[in-house]
Amino acid sequence: MSEQAHFLAVDIGASSGRVMLGRWDGSYIALEEIHRFSNGIVERNGHLFWDVNRLWRETQKGMQRYAAQENQALLVSVGIDTWAVDYALLDAHGELIGDPYAYRDPRNEGMAELVDAIIPPEELYECTGLQRLPFNTLYQLYAERSGPRLATATTLLLMPDLFHYWFTGVRVAEYTNATTTMMLDARQRVWAIDLLERLGLPARILPPLVMPGTRLGPLVSEVQHTIGLHRPVEVIAVGTHDTASAVAAIPGLDAQSAYISSGTWSLVGVERTEPLTSAEARRLNVTNEGGVYGTIRLLKNVSGLWLLQECQRRWNEEGHQLTWDAIIAQAETAPPLRSLIDPDAPEFLAVGDMPARIRDYCRRTGQPIPEMVGEIARCCLESLALRYRQVIDALERLTGQSITTVRIVGGGSQNTLLCQLTADACHRPVVAGPTEGTALGNILVQAIAMGYLPDLATARQVVAASEPQRVYTPRAMVNWEGVFLPGFPDT
Repeated sequence: MSEQAHFLAVDIGASSGRVMLGRWDGSYIALEEIHRFSNGIVERNGHLFWDVNRLWRETQKGMQRYAAQENQALLVSVGIDTWAVDYALLDAHGELIGDPYAYRDPRNEGMAELVDAIIPPEELYECTGLQRLPFNTLYQLYAERSGPRLATATTLLLMPDLFHYWFTGVRVAEYTNATTTMMLDARQRVWAIDLLERLGLPARILPPLVMPGTRLGPLVSEVQHTIGLHRPVEVIAVGTHDTASAVAAIPGLDAQSAYISSGTWSLVGVERTEPLTSAEARRLNVTNEGGVYGTIRLLKNVSGLWLLQECQRRWNEEGHQLTWDAIIAQAETAPPLRSLIDPDAPEFLAVGDMPARIRDYCRRTGQPIPEMVGEIARCCLESLALRYRQVIDALERLTGQSITTVRIVGGGSQNTLLCQLTADACHRPVVAGPTEGTALGNILVQAIAMGYLPDLATARQVVAASEPQRVYTPRAMVNWEGVFLPGFPDT
């Protein structure tokens, strides 16, 4: 086996997608972005959708660029990861039944309560171990039960598995993403068929489960030809939930570490080997999601940079044309701990005028109302840092393990102000990086599956050698003691 190898990672998030090239030289992995494209929710007739056909075209375009520019003989495999919970439905001919709904669609409202009336929340949590969120796949599917699409569907595919199907013709459900659906038995690691049957949902549409690292087969000839590849290339089911891939690439992750996969969402958690579904875990509304190679990600979904992304969108619509750097620079000079919000409050979930919602929240809770860009941005970032502290402290109590270090990966690891505020608020050092953790984790699982790396521990050592990390030490210049989020109880 040649020491040199190329791996392609397709990484599609809720706001953008990339095709990334990983160059392996036998000791290090070097990443290169081949193609970047936008993603976003499309509104039609009062509902929100994903334009998956455009995402598929952009994915192929990125792979075409690789085929035209690089030495194809070095290409070993390709893997894809995406966001979680959303799904596509296929008909009897294997064709897509309309664009998939987006998880922020209003059809999900009230579904959790309807499900509660049939399956008690305690029983649902004990089985699935999943955090109660209004957009969990189970609730989305329950909203779909009376519509025409479900009646004609023969297969449900989560977003990355739809791409697996288009790549290879194979219909499967990769485990890490399947664990986010609230339709999987957390301990048995199989579909919870009984739950679906009690809700009148068709379990027959669920495909077979496969574990991360499974080789699904080569690209179908039509796709291979379209991309311009001269030979078959293997498709690997990586940790297809983007957070699973990001956590796979965290160097130094141990029992004394908490991680934050920071992007549009913040996933705050610890790595374990078994799920934890106690009454206290359910009270704290933490989730047990599958990780790669037998790990469990005990975590909590927290609103992330979505808050600032929506603020930036609104400001740009108003003609300000503010870059991220400009927003952060103004936040750095704004007064500290002046106004705080609960980042997970329902009013911040949907698309809309986020600055106005933040001002309204502060007005209702009797705080100074942030008006300037820097004041609003600092309010968002300090509130996120405090929410991280709440979750990490709760995880420490829940697991009984001392958490001494916070490790941040993903796009948010580049936000120096957020990283420093997190260190300050949590009273723990923060190790930031790698930035491209998701793509790296995607590539690492491919490399293990194809025999280039022996195991996950070795893969994480490769990341430490290949990618820079920055340490943020807690500062004492601002007193965070006794500071809590208004309108939200300390967990």
